[in-house]
Amino acid sequence: MSATETSNGGARGFWQRTYAMLVKEFLQLRRDRVSFAMIVMLPIMQLLLFGYAINTTPRNLPTAVLLQEDSDLGRSILKALQNTAYFRFTREVHTVAEFDSLLESGKVLFGVEIPRGFERAVRRGDKPALLVAADATDPVASGSALGALGQIAQSALKHDLYAGDPPSMPFEIRAHARYNPAAESRLNIVPGLVGTILTMTMLIFTALSVTREIERGTMENLLAMPITPVEVMLGKIIPYVLVGFLQATIIIGIGYFLFQVPILGSLWMLALLSTLFIAANLSIGYTFSTIAQNQLQAMQMSMMFFLPNILLSGFMFPFAGMPVWAQWIGEALPLTHYIRIVRAIMLKGASLENLQYDAIALCVLVLVAMSIAVTRFRRTLD
Repeated sequence: MSATETSNGGARGFWQRTYAMLVKEFLQLRRDRVSFAMIVMLPIMQLLLFGYAINTTPRNLPTAVLLQEDSDLGRSILKALQNTAYFRFTREVHTVAEFDSLLESGKVLFGVEIPRGFERAVRRGDKPALLVAADATDPVASGSALGALGQIAQSALKHDLYAGDPPSMPFEIRAHARYNPAAESRLNIVPGLVGTILTMTMLIFTALSVTREIERGTMENLLAMPITPVEVMLGKIIPYVLVGFLQATIIIGIGYFLFQVPILGSLWMLALLSTLFIAANLSIGYTFSTIAQNQLQAMQMSMMFFLPNILLSGFMFPFAGMPVWAQWIGEALPLTHYIRIVRAIMLKGASLENLQYDAIALCVLVLVAMSIAVTRFRRTLD
């Protein structure tokens, strides 16, 4: 055999061996259904969420109204507010305390107060004040709506007091951006980062817990011990609760001392509700670890769960601006409720009474996640 033939044979052998490895890799990928599903689902999920759910100019934002007089001008102003498409009146309150409570709890993003004797004062030329209070913890959600207030007076007065444009503004609109009057993004981002970082780390830590035992061959030792699935799960979860507390303390401490993010509410209440949030994420991660066959699959599942959490929770984009179906999905995610809790406690000084809904939602999510985790782990043992 000549040197040329040997060389050709070598080149041919190189490509044959490469092709064999290529076929082997595709076969292995096809057998790994979880990885294949991630390859297909991840780009589809990103496209659907960014295309349909994400909205940086939110409309139809929930608004409460404190109407202290029932007048034609008052109704015209409310109609003009609705016509901007930024405001959607969902609550009518009768006291200032109710008005403030709704804003503190986050059930509404805006509150409009029309004082008693408003129309009479306008007709006398006294220039009364119309109050529009905004929850400015998310500057993106409140900024556009507050910017549209100047057009409201023109629209309302055309129909009630003047045939054309009014010669001058006959009343004053006082826009009060509460909790973040300077619209500083750090006051919005730092509290949200507490929940986002905890979600990512808690999911990954526990998602790898069972699969790591299986890959290392130590699961057989656990099965040989007189221990129940609940005891195994609690033993694996509790250390990471302490890790989560450490992470939350570091982030909140840096936010307070370095970025001057205030802490107006109770730290004890924040710690209690943080425990629920950490437990929910650890239970979800533990469930993933009982489904995955290896650590790679566990990581992939964690990232697939983390993506909608960060996009649909209100951390990156205004929650109220999302379509209804996206909000329903967001309500089923622990991060959505925890971000509301952290922002309300740190920036608003909210009490547990203001946060009942989100606290109960976290409790339910913890119970559901733990039940699924224990059930899945029992099946894994069988």
